[in-house]
Amino acid sequence: MLKKGIIKRITISSLALLILLITYFFPTKMEQKIPQTLSYSDIKTSAIYILNNTSYVSRIPMKISANETLDRAKEILTILTIKSKESEYLPTDFYGVIPVGTVIRDISLDNGIIKVDFSKEFLNTTKDLERKVIEAIVFSLTELKEVENVLIFVEGEQLLELPFSKEKLPPILNKDFGINKVYDIESIKNTTKTTIYYGSKTNDTFYYIPITYIDNNPQEKVEIIIEKLKTSPLYESNLVSYLHANAEMTNYEILEQEIKLSFNNYLLDDVTNGNVLEEVKYTIFLSLRDTYNIEKVEFNIKSDIENLNFVINPLE
Repeated sequence: MLKKGIIKRITISSLALLILLITYFFPTKMEQKIPQTLSYSDIKTSAIYILNNTSYVSRIPMKISANETLDRAKEILTILTIKSKESEYLPTDFYGVIPVGTVIRDISLDNGIIKVDFSKEFLNTTKDLERKVIEAIVFSLTELKEVENVLIFVEGEQLLELPFSKEKLPPILNKDFGINKVYDIESIKNTTKTTIYYGSKTNDTFYYIPITYIDNNPQEKVEIIIEKLKTSPLYESNLVSYLHANAEMTNYEILEQEIKLSFNNYLLDDVTNGNVLEEVKYTIFLSLRDTYNIEKVEFNIKSDIENLNFVINPLE
């Protein structure tokens, strides 16, 4: 009897020790709970304009972490600054244009006008880059929904001419300033300005290159845009248009904030599937947006299978 009691006590002690060991080495879920604070960063994409490897100011998407407009503007300008920490995140073979060491002394936004005051290093540019710096800044900042116009200051003084060429700058800058300008004029009278976007690819990055044509073409600008996109310029081999040469614009209507376009079925990538290439839609949309300052483009396509209708809104 005594022997059985001893065995029973040993068994109970062993079980207790086993339970203690299990509890120690494998704590319960309650014991594993550790208070945590989770944060969420709403990272959005914004288009910025930077130099590609052939010195075109080019439009590429970039992730911007800031949320408020002024903070986003500052982040974009820092990305555009050569050798800044943020510029390290640019895709391969793309480069900033704002001179090394430039800092933002002040920035403000009022009624759609953003005013940026740079440090004196801003003027340490080169003859080849001085205009591209302005183009990149103006086109990048006006991609922000709240920004329509840009004022540039250096050490508190408004920049009204380029440092090398002494080209006069308008006091209020916007996309009318033009970008990657190409001149083909016979007379200084009756000149027109049309900005057209082409597709391009560097490594694995697809992006858009805007070209502002200055010429004496008397046609309506929407006609100029479609015609040039149908015949990508031969002397610019890296500018690509995906619009089919047989695509015909059969009608158009220019409204206050919208343009309606009608095409034959050659706008389609494949007439059997009713698809339109993204590159076709957005080269047309971006070109019309910058030339007419409109918000959306409506496409109507008369297909052999069915009539298609879709609307393109601003790109992120």
